[in-house]
Amino acid sequence: MEDRVSVAVDAWLRWVPSWRPGSHRGRARLCRRCTGSPLIIAAGLPGGVPHQVIHALLSRMHRIIDRRVDEFTEAELPALHAELATEEVWRAGGYDPGAGLAPEYDGMDPDPEPGDSSQPFLFTLSGLAAESQGAPPLPRPPLSAEEKQQLRAEVARAGEFAESCGREVCFALVGHRDRITAAIDRFVEPQIEALLSELSEGLEPPS
Repeated sequence: MEDRVSVAVDAWLRWVPSWRPGSHRGRARLCRRCTGSPLIIAAGLPGGVPHQVIHALLSRMHRIIDRRVDEFTEAELPALHAELATEEVWRAGGYDPGAGLAPEYDGMDPDPEPGDSSQPFLFTLSGLAAESQGAPPLPRPPLSAEEKQQLRAEVARAGEFAESCGREVCFALVGHRDRITAAIDRFVEPQIEALLSELSEGLEPPS
């Protein structure tokens, strides 16, 4: 786990110098991935760091956790693994706007805010995805009582394993605080200060 976290932090550190204020459109919605995440504390991210910078790091950490849970599910939880595989086949096809996104955009809504009329949007990505789905799938065969009981037990085990992986990632991330903070100080803070200075100059009354 420590090696995976180190590789992910390295990738984030290579991305941070390319970040610019306004490179991602701000959103009013709270990000469920980042809001209140213990990973922020583990990484030592100070308050005021732009959301996309945080999101880019946390998405890489979540990918590590998701991959470990997938590996555990495939190896140890046959009923849940079969259910997920069947679900994927049942819903296969159509356009997925979230597929293949870079970590800094993973999990973020690609569409404009509802009611945003600042741009003449002719369509939304979620609308295209809905249109490409075609006819709804046939009803899936029902599970037996025994299958439901086993599935509930395995879902609980998967949840416990995910929490354990999350703690491991947090502990591993603590060891990279200095590198993360140094990158914020070098590449992010100067741009924020320059932006605030520019805004304050625009607000000053003419002499």
